[in-house]
Amino acid sequence: MDNLNQLIQGVLLGGYYALLACGLSFMYGVMRVINLAHGSLAIVAAYALFVLADRWEIHPFAGLLIVVPAMALFGWVLHRLVLERSARAGALVPLLATFGLAGVLDNSMFQLFGADTRSLAPYIDTLSYDGFILPGGIAVGHLPLLTFATAIVMLGGLQWFLRGTAMGRRIRAASEDPATAELVGVNARAAFALATAIALMTVAVAGAFLAMRATFDPYTGPMQLIFAFEAIIIGGPRSLLGTLAGGIVLGVAQSLGAKLHPQGFLIAGHVVFLAVLLVRVAGLGPLSRLLHRPTHPAARTAAP
Repeated sequence: MDNLNQLIQGVLLGGYYALLACGLSFMYGVMRVINLAHGSLAIVAAYALFVLADRWEIHPFAGLLIVVPAMALFGWVLHRLVLERSARAGALVPLLATFGLAGVLDNSMFQLFGADTRSLAPYIDTLSYDGFILPGGIAVGHLPLLTFATAIVMLGGLQWFLRGTAMGRRIRAASEDPATAELVGVNARAAFALATAIALMTVAVAGAFLAMRATFDPYTGPMQLIFAFEAIIIGGPRSLLGTLAGGIVLGVAQSLGAKLHPQGFLIAGHVVFLAVLLVRVAGLGPLSRLLHRPTHPAARTAAP
């Protein structure tokens, strides 16, 4: 029964990792950009929600009504001013640009808020520790279950958006071939900017759940980026539903690893990630396409 409990807790933890990786997976799937500022942006959203809750007593869930549109606007500006321009110089430059952005964000948050840890748990009443007991004494928390459900809704919603809406089909067309898409009336620049805005909206939601389930500080972002990246690679790049599976595999590996050894929580997850990475690099999975198709679509339309 204890093993079953570890498995369930791992699956729920995987829901958080999938939620965290959602925006990163979406940006790579649409624009072939790996956003190294992803984790730091989640912490920016967490701090924004904390300020709203601490200074103006706005509940974190209500605060999302403010933070999500603000992050969307930031995403639009980020694409127009940074990603779009840097992509014209080659696939490596957007990577370096987002790496630099992460450093700026981390150090700016340190200057504003200091090194003290924060959490949204005190502002969500009893949600952070409420739960119910399954047969066999297995405890399931309301917050982990809500996180898992949110991950499913967001990943499923993005999948439906890309395949079932006109705007989603325009984004997919621009992703595959921007020049041809332009010929049939698709504004590729606007499509990519919208995709970045959507990705940062999901980052805001991930930052909220991160802050509600644990503490955070200005330098929490890089570790969250690692977890998100591992979930994507395990589940398969450019696959939103695969991101959910990858998050679950990572969460279960960490949960079972913690049971085997006190230091096994992180080690087990990293081992699974490395094993999958080696298989994919060998050309047996989607990562081979990642390694051989690194170019941002905007770069394919840039003048030589």
